[in-house]
Amino acid sequence: MLLQHQSRALGASARGSTRHASSILRPAPRLRVCTVNAAQAGKKPQTQQMLVIVPPHPLVKHWLAVARNAMTPSPMFRGAIAELGRILIYEAVRDCLPTMDGVVDTPMGPTEVTFVDPTRPIKVVPILRAGLVLLEQAQQVLPMSETYHVGYVRDEETLQAKPYLNKLPKSFSPEDQILVTDPMLATGGTIMQVIEDIVSRGASPANIRIIAVVAAPPALVKLSEKYKGLKVYAAIIDAEVNEKGFIIPGLGDAGDRAFGNTK
Repeated sequence: MLLQHQSRALGASARGSTRHASSILRPAPRLRVCTVNAAQAGKKPQTQQMLVIVPPHPLVKHWLAVARNAMTPSPMFRGAIAELGRILIYEAVRDCLPTMDGVVDTPMGPTEVTFVDPTRPIKVVPILRAGLVLLEQAQQVLPMSETYHVGYVRDEETLQAKPYLNKLPKSFSPEDQILVTDPMLATGGTIMQVIEDIVSRGASPANIRIIAVVAAPPALVKLSEKYKGLKVYAAIIDAEVNEKGFIIPGLGDAGDRAFGNTK
């Protein structure tokens, strides 16, 4: 697994911490960090490893800080997650949006232009509930897309995820560009089932991009061991997952906070 970013802070986070050792679900694996600049991040990686990209943008840090704050009210929390979704999706599709060339008439005359190809929409798969929030501002950066919803509920005792909704198409093409949105990648139970289902329908892991707010080593390791070429875009990587399956420090239950269901 390869991490791409421009900040040393991520390296410190990814190496893990001993402050809450008793609450770690599994020891944080060693994650290899690769420092790249913005131009390199957009190029096709010279590796078959899974890539984890943490954009070093100040707005990513700002909206993450708002989302982490336990005092942030639900509407503002939801807005912060939506902003993070817009920024992360912008980064994720910079090298995969299909385009087409044409000519338009400006007020001063004709000129050559490039459009996003309307005949090849990005396939978007939000994992309900919270995955929907990451898409609330996505139309600004995804002019053409098709959305297929999937829903999973996690047993709070076994931490096993069970599906209750699946609107995936019968098949995908290996050339389809697919975005999967889920704010939290903790134990990896849900995201592994979703990616497995998508790949089993014909999608190529190399053309799948996961959009998350917070990711943790247990989920990242599971994904990297099975899906080479997969890409994960996240605002931060936290090193710990507690015995209840929550990322530490994380940002709590993203679905409950986004939809005002906290007690």
